[in-house]
Amino acid sequence: MTERTNLPAKVTTQEVVVQTGQRGGLVARGMAAIMSSQDPSLAEDLDALYRQARDAYNHITELGDKSGFGIVWTRSDLDDLKDALDAFTQLADKQYGKAYFPLSLLHNGGRSFPVHKEHAQHYARLAFDWCIANQNENDPEIWNDLGRLYWLGEVAGTDYGQALYWYQKAAEAGLGQAQYNLGAMYYNGQGVIQDYRQAMSWYLKAAEQGHTRAQYALGVMHYNGQGVMQDYGQAMFWYRMGAEQGNAWAQQALGYMYEKGQGITQDYELASSWYRKAAGQGFARAQFNLAAMYNSGQLVEQDHDQAKFWYMKAAEQGHARAQYALGIMYSKGQGVTQDYQQAAFWYLKAAKQEHVRAQYAIGASFSKGLGVLQDYQQAAFWYGKAAEQGHAEAQFNLGFLYEKGQGVTQDYQQAVSWYSKAAEQKHISAQLNLGFLYNNGLGVTQDDPQAVFWFLKAAEQGDMRAQYTLGIMYSNGQGVIQDDQQAASWYHKAAEQGHAEAQFNLGLMYHNGQGVTQDDQQAASWYRKAGQQGDTRALEQLKGLGVSNREQIDRAAWARLNEFTLSWKEPE
Repeated sequence: MTERTNLPAKVTTQEVVVQTGQRGGLVARGMAAIMSSQDPSLAEDLDALYRQARDAYNHITELGDKSGFGIVWTRSDLDDLKDALDAFTQLADKQYGKAYFPLSLLHNGGRSFPVHKEHAQHYARLAFDWCIANQNENDPEIWNDLGRLYWLGEVAGTDYGQALYWYQKAAEAGLGQAQYNLGAMYYNGQGVIQDYRQAMSWYLKAAEQGHTRAQYALGVMHYNGQGVMQDYGQAMFWYRMGAEQGNAWAQQALGYMYEKGQGITQDYELASSWYRKAAGQGFARAQFNLAAMYNSGQLVEQDHDQAKFWYMKAAEQGHARAQYALGIMYSKGQGVTQDYQQAAFWYLKAAKQEHVRAQYAIGASFSKGLGVLQDYQQAAFWYGKAAEQGHAEAQFNLGFLYEKGQGVTQDYQQAVSWYSKAAEQKHISAQLNLGFLYNNGLGVTQDDPQAVFWFLKAAEQGDMRAQYTLGIMYSNGQGVIQDDQQAASWYHKAAEQGHAEAQFNLGLMYHNGQGVTQDDQQAASWYRKAGQQGDTRALEQLKGLGVSNREQIDRAAWARLNEFTLSWKEPE
C-alpha cells in the first residue's frame, strides 16, 4: 500500500498531545520504565506494555456508548486514555504492529478527546496491512481487529461478510470482544440474516467473561423480548451485572427500571442513584432522566436548579429532549431568570433535530415574536415541520396562517386540509374553524350539514363558541331541521360557561317561550348575566321587563366579546 507523502510513516512522541511522565498512572509508569531502557531484548516488555495499554483502552471504551466514544469521559478516564495513546504511539514508533489499530481509533477521538483524522486514517492503513500480513498468526486479537477494520470500512471499504468471518474466527477462539461483536452482527443483521437467538448466544459467551456491553445487550434483549420471552427480571439481572462494573448504558437502563417499577418495586431514590452514576460518566440520556426527576419533584423535593444543571449537561451534548426542556425552563423562568431569547435558542437546537414539540415551540416563538423577531414565514416553516409529524396544535396554527395569509399565500384549501388533520385529532379550535369554513364555503363547497358536524364535535368537547353556534344553526334551521328546543339546549350550555350572546339569546327564548316554557324571571336572570358582560341589547330587554340592573357593566368583558364576534380564535 502506498503511503501518503505528506504524513510520516510513524508519528513521533513530540506530536502526541500528552507527553510521557506527566501523570502517575499505571500505564504511564510502565511505559516510562520500558521506554527508558535501551536493551534490545525487551520484546516481552513491549508485549506487556501493549497488553497493559490495550486492556485499559478496551475497558474504558467498553463502559461508554455503543461506539465507545459517544460519551464525555471523566477526568480519570481521559488521563488513562491519554496514557494509552502515549504507549501505543511509542510502540508504533518501534513498529509494534498491534498498536496501530487502537492508535487509529484513539486518533478518531470523540467528545472530550482530541481528533486527528489524518493520523487516524494513516494508522488504520498501517493496521490493515499489518493484520493482513499477520492473519495466519494464532492471535484472536488480530482477527478481531481485522474484522473491525472491515466493519468500519475506512481502508478497504465496508465488507460485513469479511467482518463476520474474522469476528467468528476470533469468537470461536474465545475472545470476549469478538464474541460481543459477532453477537452485534447477528442482532443487526449485518453480513448475515438477523437472528436474535444467535445474537443472544454470542452475547452470553461474552457476558460470562465479564464483557459489560454484552451484559447490557442481554438486558436489552430480555427487556424487549427479542429472541426470548420478555422478562424484566432477567433484564434487571444483566443490567445490574453491567452497571456494577461501571457500564453507563447499563446504569441508565437499571435506573429507568427502578423509576418505572419494571421487574422491581418502584424506587425513585435508587433510580436517581443509578442515573447519577451514568450521568457522572457523561451519558446524556441519564443526565436528561436525572434532570427530569428533579424537575418533576419525583425525588424528596422539586429542585429546578439541579434540573437545569443536568439538562444543560445533556443539551450541550446535543440531546434534543434536554434542549427542549431547557427551552421550557427559560420560557417559564423555572430555576433560571425568564429569558425568551434563551428559550428560542434551545428550542431551535432541538427543532433542527426533528423534535416535534420544539418545532412547534419555535414556530410559536416566531409567530409571537418571543425571543426572536416576529416572522410569520419562519413560523409557518416550523409549524409545517411539526404538522407533518402529526402535531395537532401545529396543524391548527398552520391552517390558521393559510386562512389568514400570514407568512404564506392565503389558501383556504390548505387551511381546510390542515384544520381537518387537527380536527381529526379532536383539536377543538380546528373543529370549530373547519365548521366555519364549511359554513361559508371557503376552500370547500358550502355545506351546512358538514358545518354542523364539526360544530357538534367541538360542542361535545365543551367548547362554548361551538355550543353557541349550534344554537344559532338549530334556531335558523341551517344544516339541521329547525328545532327551538335544541337551540335553547345549546344556548344554555354556552350560557352556563359565560358566553354573553348565548346568555342574551337564551333570555330572549325564555321571554318569548321559544323552545322553553315562557318565564320572565329566567329571561331576566339571563339578560342580567349578559348585561353584566356589556351586552346593551340585554340591558334594553331588562328595561322592557321593568327590571333595573344596578350591576356595573364589565367593559373589558364587552371588548373581549366584540373581539370574538369579529374574528375566530387566533393561534396560541
